[in-house]
Amino acid sequence: MELLSQVSAAIGMSSQTLFILLTGGTVFFLGFAITGVLVKTGDPLKRRLSAAVPQDSPSATESRKPKHDLTRVINPVERYILPQDGEERGRVAKNLVHAGFRSEKALPYFYALKTLLAIGLPLIVLLATRWLPQWTLGNVAFAVMFAAFIGVSLPNYVIDRIKTNRLKKLRNGFPDALDLLVVCIEAGLGLGAAIDRVARDLQVSHEELAEELRLVNVEMRAGVDRPVALKNLADRTGLPDIRGLVGLLVQTMRFGTSVADALRIYSEEFRDKRLQKAEEQAALIGTKLIFPLVTCLFPAFFIVAVGPAVLRMIDVFEAL
Repeated sequence: MELLSQVSAAIGMSSQTLFILLTGGTVFFLGFAITGVLVKTGDPLKRRLSAAVPQDSPSATESRKPKHDLTRVINPVERYILPQDGEERGRVAKNLVHAGFRSEKALPYFYALKTLLAIGLPLIVLLATRWLPQWTLGNVAFAVMFAAFIGVSLPNYVIDRIKTNRLKKLRNGFPDALDLLVVCIEAGLGLGAAIDRVARDLQVSHEELAEELRLVNVEMRAGVDRPVALKNLADRTGLPDIRGLVGLLVQTMRFGTSVADALRIYSEEFRDKRLQKAEEQAALIGTKLIFPLVTCLFPAFFIVAVGPAVLRMIDVFEAL
């Protein structure tokens, strides 16, 4: 607090004004970082516009250039903010890919955001203690450590939520994609043409899965081997159902068996699996209803059923 007063006196500004400026600047930079990392890559309008523009045109090249290049800011401190443990770095990078952030700079941006939050939130709490003179040193230390913990944990929580929602969308769209793929293969289309057709048909209803299938087709057109492109699909999505389908297709291509027959059998097994999962969830309803029944309904039932008898007994004992 004394340091803040000295700085405000040196620049000819009140402590309150200086605190407001520092807080506003910190909140602005935090919002800018969150917007750049989480919102910019998930805008469906920009994705559709970029897909509509030919990739080899000058306008497409200009649209791919970032308006706010943070690479020059993050590159000098990248080796300081990234973890030294390769296993930890690979795990976080895999979570980012599963969440839909496939850029090579996604990992540095993520740790830069964590660092900014871990430093900015405790600073805000430390400056806010000026208006809380009743707080002891222990309370201030606890609040600062809690703010730092929030700054470190919040990006992980957000990424996990984005990953969970994305996997849910992929899981919901996979049965439709599998049925359409079976129909296209049985109609005489090759695997690449069938994947491209399914991706175009699912563009509106299941955009995330359509984008993943389109990337598979783009990789195969670029010269990547078909098994490698399919394995990349399984690695990007992280969905066990898609991983099983990819393993089936790779084995089918390796042994030269019919892709249509293999997909038809897998589709039937997948329907049985979905039915068994639905039956399992339905069987758990009775167990799950015990807690709301005991908590909400049984107390009201006992009050209505036993309450009058208890009141009469009270009146009888009072009359004695």
